Amino acid sequence: MTKMTNTATYDLLIIGGGINGAGIARDAAGRGLSVALCEQNDFAGATSSASTKLIHGGLRYLEYYEFRLVSEALAEREHLLDIAPHISWPLRFIMPHVKGLRPRWMIRLGLWLYDHIGGRISLPHSQAVDLNRLPASSGLRHDIARGFAYSDAWVDDARLVILNLLSAQEHGADILARTRLAAAERADGAWRCVLENTLTHAQQTVTARAIVNATGPWVATMDRLLNPAPKSASGHAAVKLVRGSHIVVPRLFAGEHAYILQNDDRRIVFMIPYEERYTLIGTTDVPQENMDKGARISADEEAYLLRAVNAYLEKPIAGGDIVWRYAGVRPLFDDESDNPSAVTRDYTLVLQDEQNIPCVSIYGGKITTYRRLAESVLDKLAPWTSTRRGSWTKQEPLPGGNFKRADRAKEVTRLQEKFGKLAPRFLGQLFSRHGLNAYNILREAQTHEELGRDFGGGLTQREVDYLVLHEWAHSADDILWRRTKCGLHMSEQQRSAFAEYFAARGTRAAADGAADRTQHPITN
Repeated sequence: MTKMTNTATYDLLIIGGGINGAGIARDAAGRGLSVALCEQNDFAGATSSASTKLIHGGLRYLEYYEFRLVSEALAEREHLLDIAPHISWPLRFIMPHVKGLRPRWMIRLGLWLYDHIGGRISLPHSQAVDLNRLPASSGLRHDIARGFAYSDAWVDDARLVILNLLSAQEHGADILARTRLAAAERADGAWRCVLENTLTHAQQTVTARAIVNATGPWVATMDRLLNPAPKSASGHAAVKLVRGSHIVVPRLFAGEHAYILQNDDRRIVFMIPYEERYTLIGTTDVPQENMDKGARISADEEAYLLRAVNAYLEKPIAGGDIVWRYAGVRPLFDDESDNPSAVTRDYTLVLQDEQNIPCVSIYGGKITTYRRLAESVLDKLAPWTSTRRGSWTKQEPLPGGNFKRADRAKEVTRLQEKFGKLAPRFLGQLFSRHGLNAYNILREAQTHEELGRDFGGGLTQREVDYLVLHEWAHSADDILWRRTKCGLHMSEQQRSAFAEYFAARGTRAAADGAADRTQHPITN
């Protein structure tokens, strides 16, 4: 095992490379703190790439009187649409009304609150709709005649993580891919931590004035490791793991709107246009005991989702229609609720400051409020840190997003005009992943041949090289299912061929290339 002798000192060490860790790294580095973030697997490799892909206030949270959470989330929805206009955009939702479920007056009241509770709202307000006026290809049963429409937004969750990490790196953070925390102790007024590269097993020792535990479903385990004898009288916080599963099927309806469907158990299920040719259906709320086997959708969950949407569809779907399935586990703060759907989605920050050396563990949270959560973490750590400026992340666009959201279509057109010999659909997809950084990938290429090998599904060798050199991609799955969703558009043969190609690049060459271009060396 290789030992690294150099020792670096940071203001903040963040453990976990999901959306919360990435957002905190970006915010802290931009305030002038010295920051390191380590992630033992791929960034966004767990919960943060397995969401319903929504930026939303959480309409149903109003039923549980989560007014502060909904208000904050709706305000954040506006900020995220502004700073990430390339990977997020508004989405109109239609809720068909079915007798025997929530009454119309309750839905109207909830939607009125949703329109007004979040402050300045730029998206269209809610309204009643006549479903008979929808196109014949609406997908719904003809006897469902009335409903409501309201606004929320969509986001590419995994890319949101990567762009926050790129921004953190631009502001000076050390982003340590595939690096785990092997040991940590409080000593001499700071944390002394041993980090281990999970590929090479090389170890290095760093010190940090504070630690943030942003390990998602593993937060309680990491909390006990870092704080074996908690100072607080209440001891360790408890986490409730709740699995949310999704299925993807060929496109079920025309139009750019989504559906929010009430179910007879008072939960809701979404049907969302996805990757142009598909419909995303989710999610479930199922307790999960631990993360020993990761997160996988069960047969019961698939049946639940199919039953929920088939209650509304003119042409029912079956398990054989499913082309992709995924599941993620939400690390919710255990508020002792017996109903997984009623457990708060709000975040709880647990501070342990033995020997005046702080550690903040994050329980709960949702993608929509990650930016505000990061600000709250830094507020919590303010007694131990000295920053050059205050909050800033709602003003500065994420990498590739330096344009007004109203100008998104113009920017796509401009890209297509510059690269007129490349397929417009290909360029549109590339822009949806990288925004203005698409120019850095394409450079001066004017033909598809200049982009290298075409792997299918809109993925070229030029983009693969970029993802390895600049975005920490190390495996075929990193590229096919997280950095892009090209795997969904490929045949099984194309996916296998790409996996063989990527393996042939050599694990060592890929890791060395990523380290050379994207991972700052740790120095004193």
